[in-house]
Amino acid sequence: MKNLQHLFDNNMEWAKDIHEKNPDFFSDLSKQQNPEYLWIGCSDSRVPANQIVNLPPGEVFVHRNIANVVVHSDLNCLSVIQYAVEVLKVKHIIVCGHYGCGGVKASMEDDDHGLIDNWLCHIKDVERFNVNELESLSDCEKLDRMCELNVVEQVSNVRNTSVVRNALRNGVELSVHGWIYNINNGILKDLDVC
Repeated sequence: MKNLQHLFDNNMEWAKDIHEKNPDFFSDLSKQQNPEYLWIGCSDSRVPANQIVNLPPGEVFVHRNIANVVVHSDLNCLSVIQYAVEVLKVKHIIVCGHYGCGGVKASMEDDDHGLIDNWLCHIKDVERFNVNELESLSDCEKLDRMCELNVVEQVSNVRNTSVVRNALRNGVELSVHGWIYNINNGILKDLDVC
């Protein structure tokens, strides 16, 4: 088995740098978790939530999966939403996709990808719902638009969860946002589906 000592070394360097800049950072961080934001994003390693919005640890509660999908049968995602809304009292839920998403791209192919095809069928539905808009686009334009449409659909799915519906019905201050991240330039785009 290969030793991953370099990751422990990186961790020690990171912790040392943080401690030198702010000696109380870790002791303060360990006392509470009080983020205003729940980030539902893609598992893609190039899309790190805190770094994209330049916030330190403790400021963003994060759930990630392939292609930032929110489905009503995913108890993991629903539990994260419930904890964020009811316990952490987040004020904003952000669904953030990204251009060039491999999950979205795979959903648009006819190839057999194995087990993940069961997950990607939710994105295939997005394509089916929007077939008229997508049919006139080039392949590159279609992938970009599908990444956006997937975010829009997932925002709708978040808003239709029982947790969010009940929170809004009870007057909880809560907004659901749909954003997309451009890996080519590091810029976020608001899809105006709040």
